[in-house]
This record gives sequence, structure tokens and C-alpha cells, in this order.
Amino acid sequence: MANSAPPAVGHTLLDDAHALLIGGSFCGMGVFLLHQAGLATGGISGVALLLSYLVPISPGWLLPILNLPFYYFAWRALGRAFAIKTVIATALLGVIAAVLPAWIEVGRIDRVFAALFSGALVGMGILALARHRASVGGIGVLAIFLQDRRGWRAGYVQMAFDACILFGSLFVFDLTRVGLSVLSAGTMNLVLALNHRPGRYAGY
Repeated sequence: MANSAPPAVGHTLLDDAHALLIGGSFCGMGVFLLHQAGLATGGISGVALLLSYLVPISPGWLLPILNLPFYYFAWRALGRAFAIKTVIATALLGVIAAVLPAWIEVGRIDRVFAALFSGALVGMGILALARHRASVGGIGVLAIFLQDRRGWRAGYVQMAFDACILFGSLFVFDLTRVGLSVLSAGTMNLVLALNHRPGRYAGY
């Protein structure tokens, strides 16, 4: 007789707090390293990074501003708890990305390493948040909404929007930096596509 699947176990408030801290920290570190390397990535973080190269504002401070309309959408489409946790996660991400330059001085960073490692960091951070019904806002909110309502994989939805964002980087970067930014976004989305799919995770 085949073993039945274990029942889903709900997350406690402490579980959620831990996930928000870890997920936001991973994403914040990834954004910081990308900024130090002069690269971008996909999602709302990529938009914040691109803008930070055009205006003298840290991507960490740009993120909450860019997310304002998505907070409202998250509240209406995915519920109050999701929206509140998303606000907390993006605030934490933004603060970490903004203050890390005062904590860490980067003398040299290889751009290929930054693209791969930061993409994986951001992807794992988003994954931790998504499994606790939260996100970093932006396109991630829409991706999770479409996965819940239509069964579309969040990683693939994110990838489609990321392609549009990275196309815009052609107007900001040279082709080498565009290619490495695409590599970062691809790494991030691969983490999500392989690990965040309907039915894969039983917790809630």
C-alpha cells in the first residue's frame, strides 16, 4: 500500500517572522551585491536597480516607493495577511540593501560571480517568502496570484515579465552588463521554477 501524503502543517507566527527575516535578508544582500557589480536583475528589484543608476538614490529606498501600487493589489487580490507580510518583507529588504554599504566595503567583485550568486540569493529569498504567503512585491505579487488562480507556475510568469524589464536595460547598460543581468535573472527564476510549483509544498 502506498504511503499517504502527510497532512499540511500550518506556520506559526514565529515561523512567518523567521521566513520574513531570512527571505528579506537574502533578497537585500542579493540586491546589494548586484548594485556593487553595476548589474540588474528581474522583478521589481531589477527596476529599482536600473533606476538607481539613473538617479542618486539607493535601490533599497526606491523599492518601497515602486511597490506602493502593488501593496494595494496584494491586499485586494491575495488578502490582508499576504499584503501585511509583503509590506514587512519589502521594508526589510529595502533597509538591508540601503544600509549594507555602511556595513560592508566591497573592494572588488567579479561580475559573473555577482550575477550567479546574487540571482540564487534573491531566488531563495523569494522562495522563502512565497512559502509563507509573502513576496517582495511588484511582479512577484502578480505571479503568485496567477499561480493560485490559474495554476501558472510563478517562476515562468516572473520570467516573462523579467524579459520585458531586462529589455529596458539595453537603454542603460552596455551589452556585457545586459548579458550578465540576464544571467542573474535566469538564475533567480530557475530557483523559483524548480522549487515553487503548485502542490510541491504542503505548508501554509
